[in-house]
Amino acid sequence: MVSQPKPAGERNPYKAMEEAYGVEFDFKQLIRVVGITPREFRDQRIHPEEYTAILFNSRTGIDHFFRLMSELRIQIKEEMHYYCISEAVGNYLQKYIQYRKRRVFFGANNTFEDVIPAMNRRPNERYLLACADVHNDDVINMMAQHGISIKPMVCYRTETVAYTKEEMEKYDMYVLFTPTGVSAFRQNYPDYAQKQGNKVMACFGKATMKAIEEEGWRLDIAAPTPENPSITGAIDKFLAAQMEETEQENPDNEQDTQINDSIQKD
Repeated sequence: MVSQPKPAGERNPYKAMEEAYGVEFDFKQLIRVVGITPREFRDQRIHPEEYTAILFNSRTGIDHFFRLMSELRIQIKEEMHYYCISEAVGNYLQKYIQYRKRRVFFGANNTFEDVIPAMNRRPNERYLLACADVHNDDVINMMAQHGISIKPMVCYRTETVAYTKEEMEKYDMYVLFTPTGVSAFRQNYPDYAQKQGNKVMACFGKATMKAIEEEGWRLDIAAPTPENPSITGAIDKFLAAQMEETEQENPDNEQDTQINDSIQKD
């Protein structure tokens, strides 16, 4: 079970793994994103036009930030700087702004730590962080250690999507992407710690890893790491290792298959 929307198109890493290893991926979102209203935004008493830079950790944050700016008729400065957690998030800004390299910065390893050097070159920047109503302060605290003050700006909220016990228990692997997703998973599968057994837990992001550790669940696959910058690459390596182990335990399987094929042909 992958807690993200199904990728568009037939050619994607998950489809390739299904064909290579004979597995099946189901895509079930554990959280539903709901945009806050202009009135809810005003209650925060934040004036984006007074800031010079904004941090985005997802495309969702980008969509809801610009939606709110449009609904509130707030004009974003042309010289606004955008700091993104990844290149993919940075490229998504082209949907809303004229993309210029001197205005958009992103982390090479999917972390905000990578953009700190660029931030340090602009000591007078005033920063916003587009986020959900429920969020951790890891990024804010990390930036504070480098003398960078970040103001969180709630642009959307998340709600847990409910699934039945049977729907949750039928999978062999679960792939989670956010601390909020971890919380939603626990709500849907409260006794997972007792029933984990051989079930595989995979996740993306340091904050997600921390949330899983705090739940007491065994984490089997994690990204990004120096060896596995992407979660799909990490899962692929895990499945390849599992297949190799199975083949070593059953060395006669391939030979039996060849014999059976030969008999069928005869």
